[in-house]
Amino acid sequence: MRYRTAKCGGTLALLLAGGVLLTGCGTGADGTASADRKTGARGSYGGAPAPDGPADEVRPGKRAEAGREAAPPDYLSTFALDVDTASYGYARRTLGGGRLPEPGTVRPEEFVNSFRQGYQRPKGDGFSVSVDGARAGSGAGDWSLVRIGLATKAAAGVSGRPPAALTFVVDISGSMAEPGRLDLAKKSLGVLTGELRDDDSVSLVTFSDRAETRLAMTRLQGNRTRIRDIVEDMEPQDSTNVDAGIRRGYDEAVKGHREGATNRVVLLSDALANTGETEADAILGRIDSSRREYGITLFGVGVGSDYGDELMERLTNKGDGHTTYISDETQAREVFVDQLPAHVELRARDAKAQVAFDRGTVRQFRLIGYENREVADEDFRDDSVDGGEVGPGHTVTALYAVRLRDGASGHVATATVRWQDPKTRRAHEETGSVETGEIDGALWGGGNNRLQVTAVAAYFADALRGGDLPGAPGLGELASRADTLADRTEDGSVRELATAVEAADRLRGGGEPGGDGGDEGEIG
Repeated sequence: MRYRTAKCGGTLALLLAGGVLLTGCGTGADGTASADRKTGARGSYGGAPAPDGPADEVRPGKRAEAGREAAPPDYLSTFALDVDTASYGYARRTLGGGRLPEPGTVRPEEFVNSFRQGYQRPKGDGFSVSVDGARAGSGAGDWSLVRIGLATKAAAGVSGRPPAALTFVVDISGSMAEPGRLDLAKKSLGVLTGELRDDDSVSLVTFSDRAETRLAMTRLQGNRTRIRDIVEDMEPQDSTNVDAGIRRGYDEAVKGHREGATNRVVLLSDALANTGETEADAILGRIDSSRREYGITLFGVGVGSDYGDELMERLTNKGDGHTTYISDETQAREVFVDQLPAHVELRARDAKAQVAFDRGTVRQFRLIGYENREVADEDFRDDSVDGGEVGPGHTVTALYAVRLRDGASGHVATATVRWQDPKTRRAHEETGSVETGEIDGALWGGGNNRLQVTAVAAYFADALRGGDLPGAPGLGELASRADTLADRTEDGSVRELATAVEAADRLRGGGEPGGDGGDEGEIG
């Protein structure tokens, strides 16, 4: 495997590892990578042998079976950016109902991305990159946490964005009769109707066992009352045929496609598909040409105490979009009033990050989360391979657990971010690097409250899915730290995090400490 470092000229990049800080730059690194596709398995660590170590040393977490040769270590980490937050919202709803979330629904990156980070915004249409880190804690040995923060320029406001053409696909199946489902969707759409501009357009498709077009693409000007009446008319019916709803929704989006506008399908559902096609890949395969030819993106809004998280996640990942979850009117207003009207446009399409670790300083590394956003190293510069879509005012955070070699000093990693301009499809890259001195402080002893909130969110997610992050505190200690941070930051969302951790601790009967990192996977 080989890579070369581009010379930096700006600030943008991504990163992180052992302290992977990035100072952005212009044209990216070579990006050549191992042909070994990432496993994405939870608890799998990448590793780098010493420069004079054997080329076929075992990659941590993938020890060779007796009589079988081990795979060579992988020095690259490649993933698609992700702005989803549904996993955290659904976990909070589940914990509030007195149950622990299923481990498979817990995605650490979506917990982390649910919190304000305070990153500096770029002046242009690309990304800014903020990177910091710290030693992970007394029980973590020589492990560190590194936070890589990407931010796009905030939206110019509702008046400054392009017009929007939004097709709402609303689940009216029997399961949506539960309070907090269809009633919440109706209230959300009613409020949104008053927030959109006169030159915006909406269409409305409903589905139960079959799909029906309630409203073809219609300008808001002069039609707000009519639209509200159609929304209020929706009532729960039969089974859930998500396939029929998605297909009809994309048909309407294509018919009502507007050049120069942001064209998006918005799916509101509990995603409990039980009729017709129920697999995300098959559903989206039928509308793939519309998605690619017309650039229509999919925004998923999940509702309900029972929620088809996996299906919604797959749909939005394959549909060039993202997903969120709402459980009450406050969250619904944040999504449909504070976010959607101003954020219907995109800043970046198919955004990916690739980090090349320095084998001389890094002993092990682990990207926390992003398992279902993995990208094969060799596909980093293949722009036909899906990445992540990022809108204005969004932030994306990636955390790495990084273990440096004893006495390591100097270069840790080089990171490159690649994305396409949403309008021209021209690819852009920014590259940067980080040194060992960037991650020297103590995580809990420092004054970086936002970094600590990020760490609590990541450790919390890892605990819920039975993980083993080095230095992870028990749920009781996490709850205490979150409570303190809520007081320091005076941030209601951090207070909600503390409440959720406390609930999980009670349900676990007092909580269990996280893994201490140990020596498992050591390859130096």
